[in-house]
Amino acid sequence: MAEAVESLGNLKDLNVQAAAPQAPVTPKIDKLGRAYATGRRKTATARVWIKRGTGKITINGKDQEAYFARPVLRMMIKQPLEAAKRETEIDVECTVAGSGLSGQAGAVRHGIARALVNFEPELRIAMRPNKFLTRDPRAVERKKYGRAKARRSFQFSKR
Repeated sequence: MAEAVESLGNLKDLNVQAAAPQAPVTPKIDKLGRAYATGRRKTATARVWIKRGTGKITINGKDQEAYFARPVLRMMIKQPLEAAKRETEIDVECTVAGSGLSGQAGAVRHGIARALVNFEPELRIAMRPNKFLTRDPRAVERKKYGRAKARRSFQFSKR
């Protein structure tokens, strides 16, 4: 900031240039035309590959309806594709392990969003407002010594 600012009113008139010019982001696609990303939620980890296709979603070798029986979980994993308006253009194949079905669905959603950004970097603008690229840090609190659970005490008895 070479120019001196004499009052806060003049601050908005000050021309500040960007620290570093943004380099054009290139897609990260392998030889088979796929983009890869890892998604995580609770203790679940999802490895996700996406490629051009018809909109088929495969999880651990099963169709999404067979793996995630609850409609809420299927809706959850489709959210990034709907935000990007690519639900019928992209095939998703993933392997997921750990946690329960809810954590796995969150991990798959996180992985799909990150893979979409690797596939088409301009989709980052569609993913950011919905927080699909942010890893949800919430996890189960560990059990403490002298407690029944993480915070619950053993039942008190006077006698």
